[in-house]
Amino acid sequence: MKPRIAITVAAFSMLIAVAAGAFGAHGLKAVLSTEMLAIWQTAVHYQMVHGLGLLAVGILMPQWPRAKRLAWVATAFVVGIILFSGSLYLLALSGIRWLGAVTPLGGVAFLAGWLLLAISAWQHSSKE
Repeated sequence: MKPRIAITVAAFSMLIAVAAGAFGAHGLKAVLSTEMLAIWQTAVHYQMVHGLGLLAVGILMPQWPRAKRLAWVATAFVVGIILFSGSLYLLALSGIRWLGAVTPLGGVAFLAGWLLLAISAWQHSSKE
């Protein structure tokens, strides 16, 4: 993934997270149970955090041009957002419990992204 794409996807992800958060707080508050609203808010929270992480990675990419793993970090964060937050949004709206089985796959993608970022940072600092 190129820096421009990572930053663009990050911005749209955060835009969607802010909109989803507002929609949950105002539009869904009277419709969803407390449990489902909490699930919705968890999806918003993780989407925003990882959108910011994706933004940081997009900014780092030109700074660390030899850190080829950063493209994998960005991809892992996008996959994580789709699987983790996406499955939780659908679960909250539909109540279909098996969607919760998809969520850990997104969590694994998030973990892989953070691990790859740590490895990239470690290797980058050792080359200085």
